Amino acid sequence: MKGLKKVFGGGKAASANVPTPRGEKELCAETGLRPIDEFSPSDVFIAGYPKSGNTWMQYLVAGAFCGIDLSVTPDALIQDLAPDVHFKKFYKPYFPVTFFKTHFLPRPDYRKVVYLLRDGRDALVSYWHYLQGLCKEEIDFAEMVRTGDKLFPCKWHEHVERWLANPHGAEMITVKYEDLKANTAGELARIAEFAGVKRDIAVFEAAARNASFGAMKRREESFAWENPQIPKNGQFVRRGQVGSHRDEMPAAAREIFLREAVPALKRTGYIV
Repeated sequence: MKGLKKVFGGGKAASANVPTPRGEKELCAETGLRPIDEFSPSDVFIAGYPKSGNTWMQYLVAGAFCGIDLSVTPDALIQDLAPDVHFKKFYKPYFPVTFFKTHFLPRPDYRKVVYLLRDGRDALVSYWHYLQGLCKEEIDFAEMVRTGDKLFPCKWHEHVERWLANPHGAEMITVKYEDLKANTAGELARIAEFAGVKRDIAVFEAAARNASFGAMKRREESFAWENPQIPKNGQFVRRGQVGSHRDEMPAAAREIFLREAVPALKRTGYIV
């Protein structure tokens, strides 16, 4: 199967022009819900290649901008406050700005975008481990990199190049995973300024503490994941280390990856 469309690609977000059926319109009118493909101009899309810190960012924005205590909040509420367009069919706009998680390539209806960028070698190491748990089969790392099989929505360098080209002229900032790890509160402040959301720095610092790697790992041991795209093997929050490809990416896979990805790596400031 080319790409995990059954995993990531489902839902109305994949076909934004499909009209909402009458029954769903009535449901939305009664509950205040909106179809996942209907957005406000102020909404912000956290767009990133899979395994670039996307789920972590859901927790960070929920803690920083929705005022919740991440240490005691179940994943179901996180998914409600910071919806995943690949998972949710409806969402409720609780605040003037809703932050959405997406892996999609650029779309004309994504008008404000935080592009979450991670060294593609680290992202692919994490992606490979994720797919091993999800598919419950042995996956040849080098073959995966060479063909792009099971990689959604495309190869890493294609995702980066398309988003940096910004073909639909969205307002956009780039947040690097590595910078987010090094200065979480500072990067949240950047996102807040971009989104036009005012919060005290102490709120960002609390979100950073409560969504640290250690805290997320402890959450995984104690709370169930709401999102069915996450394997239930307790290894979704795995390592999170910058530069993990140095001791985890097979040499053959690295060589194949670099043949295509060197321009994108250099453009985004990663050492080859």
